[in-house]
Amino acid sequence: MNIYLVGGAVRDKLLNLPVEERDWVIVGSTAQHLLDLGYTPVGKDFPVFLHPETHEEYALARTERNTAAGYHGFSIHASPDVTLDEDLLRRDLTINAIAEDADGTLIDPFNGKADLDKRLLRHVSPAFTEDPVRLLRVARFAARFHGLGFRVADTTLALMRDMVTKGEVDALVPERVWQELARSLATPHPRRFFEVLRACGALERLFPELDRLFGVPQKARWHPEIDAGIHTLMVLDQACHFDNDPELRFAAVCHDLGKGETPASILPSHRGHEEISARLTTSVCQRLRVPNTYRQLAELVARYHTHSHRACELRPSTVLRTLSHLDALRRPERFEQFLRCCEADARGRRGFEDDPYPQADYLRGALAALQAINPGEIARAGGTGDDIRQRIDKARLDALKDWKLAAPMTRDRSA
Repeated sequence: MNIYLVGGAVRDKLLNLPVEERDWVIVGSTAQHLLDLGYTPVGKDFPVFLHPETHEEYALARTERNTAAGYHGFSIHASPDVTLDEDLLRRDLTINAIAEDADGTLIDPFNGKADLDKRLLRHVSPAFTEDPVRLLRVARFAARFHGLGFRVADTTLALMRDMVTKGEVDALVPERVWQELARSLATPHPRRFFEVLRACGALERLFPELDRLFGVPQKARWHPEIDAGIHTLMVLDQACHFDNDPELRFAAVCHDLGKGETPASILPSHRGHEEISARLTTSVCQRLRVPNTYRQLAELVARYHTHSHRACELRPSTVLRTLSHLDALRRPERFEQFLRCCEADARGRRGFEDDPYPQADYLRGALAALQAINPGEIARAGGTGDDIRQRIDKARLDALKDWKLAAPMTRDRSA
């Protein structure tokens, strides 16, 4: 029985990156032998076990063969006669098909180390096309390692285009698409995920609402970058400047989806795109099984981002309604996410990247004015339920009127 460190742990070690988890492959053993040694089996589809002490994953060397069109099933063969090279051959990218033995010697039959040095994401074999999830994984690795200069090999991108043309991507289940998308949103350069999918044609099939934005014009006065798709990716870049918040980044991606449905007769104007964007965001979230926290923030940003941009010009009554719809009093943390995404939208335009966004502080001040109102004191003054609600609303509206008079005024450069 020979044990090798494999996959991401070897790759990241060679890239001088932190190794967060280690995976091992065992050659020359059986499932029963591992059970006798105290290993714990996990999963039903693959011969994977947890080490009795470290609880790290150990897998028996195996081969895989696609048994149906698309992503419907694989035939797994694991036995003591499967070699290490055969196990590595089934992997997606050469940089993930490197093993290390107990002495630290690399086993690299597909030149993954050379591709690491060349910063190249290259498929191991033509069997790459048997699993459409690999399209998503390549795009995610491109997003994760973009800062190190990695690019997708031309031959691999050609294979990915062929997979899309043949309909392989249509077999992807929504949960797996979302899983890879969510993981990509947490990478340093998530825009590369969408760019790679667009380059191979998969974005049109998986996220048509976003793909339709590319080539849609906007008013050059407010959007010197013109293209709505480019603007969306710029907003995503700006969202990444705040923190590693995937919910915020997802909202950035969805905020202008409605511009892809603007009638040609009114372009480059996009009147009413906010409600359409919110509707499309809901549709995307339902299709991809997106968690509610992501969906709720994205819908709010899509519907109310222009309210934020015009906050300093809005009537106090409009501000009150907007803050109510945002549930800002009960959900101040989500309200802060909303403001950050709106700021990213305002700065995600060519020439506006470093502009201040005073609207955010204006709305923060408006919320603070509402938080200073004590509904309990108003209720204790007596009256019916409707009367109490009316007096609370009046107190809040008066507080916003006072805030508007006291707040420094500014005219925004509308996004």
